[in-house]
Amino acid sequence: MSEPISTADPGDFDAGGGSSTDGDRHSTAPSASTNATEASEETSQAEGAYWRENIRLLVSLMTVWFVVSFGCGILFRDFLDQFSLGGYPLGFWFAQQGSIYVFIALIVFYVVRMKQIERKYDLDD
Repeated sequence: MSEPISTADPGDFDAGGGSSTDGDRHSTAPSASTNATEASEETSQAEGAYWRENIRLLVSLMTVWFVVSFGCGILFRDFLDQFSLGGYPLGFWFAQQGSIYVFIALIVFYVVRMKQIERKYDLDD
């Protein structure tokens, strides 16, 4: 059988389009893969900074929560019981109610702060 006859010039299938020589094909302009690599590095740096800030915020808020709930409710209870709030010893109040109020306040603070961080790194909705 006979081979199909092609009317296309071999240069038509080159990456540069049209007929060209090897010297023309390799230009000094950055390739798409180089641009993608640079964009990837910038993205990974931004992601790293975002997560560092996010984790720092979480650790700070969890520390405050621990100090209020465990510290004020258990460790510093005897000292805080010298004072009263609403007729109840302050240590007892922190153990029963105060740590819950502080926890809710920390959640509200976390939401507000994370919105700011997400806007900073252009991740907001």
